[in-house]
Amino acid sequence: MRLIKFILSLIITVGLIIIYQFKTGPLPPLGKFFSPFEGFWKNAEKIESPENQNLQLPGLTGKARIVYDDRLVPHIFADNEEDLYFLQGYVTAQHRLWQMDMQVRVAEGRLAEIIGPTLLQRDIEARRLGLKLGAMRSLEMMKRDKKSAMIINRYSAGVNAWINRLDQASLPLEYKLLDFKPEPWQPVKTALLLKYMANMLTGYDNDFENTNAVKLFGVSEFNRLFPEFPDTLLDPIIPIGTPFYPAALQPDTPSVNILKNYITKVYPFERPDAGYGSNNWAVSGSRTASGKTLLSNDPHLGLNLPSIWFEIQLECPGMSVYGASIPGAPCVISGFNDSIAWGITNASEDVKDWYTVQFKDKTRKFYRMDNVWKPTRMMPEVFKVRGGKDVIDTIIHTEHGPVALDEKFNKGPETINMALRWTAHDPSNELLTFYELNKGADYFDYTQALSHYWCPGQNFVFASATGDIAIWHQGKFVNRWPQQGRFIMDGSRSDTKWQGFIPQEHNPHILNPERGWVSSANQHPTDQTFPYYYSGIFEYFRNRRINEVLATLNKATATDMMELQNDNFNLCAKEALQILIPHLLQHRLSAPEKSALNYIKNWNLFNDPNEIAPIYFECWWDQFRVELWDEFASGDRLLVEPGSFQTIRFIEKYPGSDFIDNKTTATTENLDYLVTTAFHKAIKETEKWKNSNPQTSFTWANFKNTTVTHLSQQAAFSVPGVQTGGNAGIVNATSHKKGASWRMVVSPGTDEAYGIYPGGQSGNPGSKYYANFIEDWAKGKYFKLLLLKPDQQHDRILFVQQVEP
Repeated sequence: MRLIKFILSLIITVGLIIIYQFKTGPLPPLGKFFSPFEGFWKNAEKIESPENQNLQLPGLTGKARIVYDDRLVPHIFADNEEDLYFLQGYVTAQHRLWQMDMQVRVAEGRLAEIIGPTLLQRDIEARRLGLKLGAMRSLEMMKRDKKSAMIINRYSAGVNAWINRLDQASLPLEYKLLDFKPEPWQPVKTALLLKYMANMLTGYDNDFENTNAVKLFGVSEFNRLFPEFPDTLLDPIIPIGTPFYPAALQPDTPSVNILKNYITKVYPFERPDAGYGSNNWAVSGSRTASGKTLLSNDPHLGLNLPSIWFEIQLECPGMSVYGASIPGAPCVISGFNDSIAWGITNASEDVKDWYTVQFKDKTRKFYRMDNVWKPTRMMPEVFKVRGGKDVIDTIIHTEHGPVALDEKFNKGPETINMALRWTAHDPSNELLTFYELNKGADYFDYTQALSHYWCPGQNFVFASATGDIAIWHQGKFVNRWPQQGRFIMDGSRSDTKWQGFIPQEHNPHILNPERGWVSSANQHPTDQTFPYYYSGIFEYFRNRRINEVLATLNKATATDMMELQNDNFNLCAKEALQILIPHLLQHRLSAPEKSALNYIKNWNLFNDPNEIAPIYFECWWDQFRVELWDEFASGDRLLVEPGSFQTIRFIEKYPGSDFIDNKTTATTENLDYLVTTAFHKAIKETEKWKNSNPQTSFTWANFKNTTVTHLSQQAAFSVPGVQTGGNAGIVNATSHKKGASWRMVVSPGTDEAYGIYPGGQSGNPGSKYYANFIEDWAKGKYFKLLLLKPDQQHDRILFVQQVEP
């Protein structure tokens, strides 16, 4: 124990010096922080122990039981739903309170009050984007429903029951490090957390970049660069040929002028990475060895510590469910019960639009709409700043939404006013969806549950013990006219506004398809025969690989599903190399370059951890895209180049395109020149890495350096150098800081249920349960998931807590 304390002391001390994101934040009073009685030493102790076999919790209405298994997963057994959600809040806060607190503060824009002025700008951004606004609206909607109101109130009471037990010694480490204390948990915090997730999954848009690209390259060239549907290799979620409902009333298409001026190269807000994805699929019993359905889900998100997920079982009369929950939100999000299983992937549709706003004068009290001046609504937002004075930012609201960008908040040289319309602003009650899924017994229950789900749009895969499989592309999707929302729109015209939503029953879905499986991997939901217009940022590699493998499995097993979730085949490399190698001027290569090329030529196209060839390919492909799309990097305009799939298709169709020639040079470049130049630069990059890492093996896993990062970005609490393969665009979509945040394989109605995530149940860096799953996760291993019975004895039970009022 002394050694553990010494090591932890060293790590914490270094962490205080090298804090990354919070490096200019306040340091704690060192006497209190290093105190042996209440300082960080206490967090090095094994706090998850069976010492408290009996708990008395004020607020509980009856007796309950919490069974912890050997992975510190709580299995909660209560006599009623009220106590069940109370205990879910209590147990989750016990292990993940600081994480819950910080994620909500990000969404609400309240980091500066604990960190200081360095994060004030980020707080202002969050409120200007309207996350707090959307949360308040959703809270009111949840309160109007008796069931969801009960759930959030009881969950909050449980969180507060844990907070009330804390003293300085038992505070989570991060509170001591940042020298602040948790405040009471209110239901609005759960609403904020759900909007935090909505921002993560729908907060990316290309409206600015698309507007610039059309102005720079013209409409015709833009459509060649960014086709809305590929003319080959389209493999949508709903199989091609599936009939759809006829369209309901569709909006008229107005004549639209593209914004006159370019937008600066600096995007005005932090926004999530467009690379967040996920996989899910379900296989019919007709194609499995057992004759039972199989369901798989692996959401791809940021690899964080504490993990975004917290495993849990919830049981009371009428419900027994197991799966991954989100700390701060009640219910199970991706999971199963005795009858059904479900999983989610991001829908990837655009539900976030920008509108220019014309104010009447500098007072900003009126804005133009169809040649009429309409009154604005002004909402002052107060920001507490640690170590400083309060700051007030007045946000202007129009019928398009909050004016997020204006003369008072603009990182570029232009003075431009823009309002944001986003489904995340609208009231919704996704909590009710998960509550009903947790209790669901069949396909009817599944569809009823989904009717409440609006944002973020998700692909919900489903399998039942009775043999049904299904998938719904579910969310509140705008009933758009063609091209609406791809570009910045004129907010002074009412015909550019959203004019309705696609009816719920018309959302793309399918039940028991003839092919015997359903799947999604963030690709197009449909082909072009879908009667509604939509746009988004879609995936084109993982989905094809998944369907290719599933088509070969006639006697599928859970092991087959696990192998597919961990599949490292690089379909992008297979297709890109058909362009790169024929155009590589091999006679111009040096000896080291020829050696690298040999690795690529002899490669089996799997990005496995110990391979070398993936390093050379990934660097080569990245450099080639830089060379090809140099027009997108020049000047002061905000642009985004075509993705890998579009790049391959573009070169195949237009090998003589003007984009191949770099107009800034005196010579005329051809494809051979670009490919060869990119290869030279790629090998230089790899040699530089070798020289910088002389003691590290030159392998794909080491070069990629997958890192599970603490939410505060502190290296001392993070896990770098995880030995895993894959990459973006691969089924095992594990890159440097993103990947499968939860892997689950379930056969509903049987005892076959397996899962794992890259972290641990505890949020305490001093706990052995903090990151103990990561190594097994990297190796593609799984744990058996235990859906226990109330009084069941099991050799994996760690300890049991009897709980009473």
